[in-house]
Amino acid sequence: MTFQANTKNNSDASQEILRAVEELRAGSGFGSVEIVLHEGRVTQIEKREKLRFIQENTKISPTAPAKAR
Repeated sequence: MTFQANTKNNSDASQEILRAVEELRAGSGFGSVEIVLHEGRVTQIEKREKLRFIQENTKISPTAPAKAR
């Protein structure tokens, strides 16, 4: 019985982690997502977003729109 409860909790946590990673992926132009584990469990998810600029005739514009915070 305990095993099934833990499996359900693990499944719920896994789905929540996957949703969080998908949201980060969908909202990013360039960057990285780092998943931090502690004792085999996800304890933290970090996102590093990069803005890259291209220069055209002295006009500089980002390749991905910056989000308002």
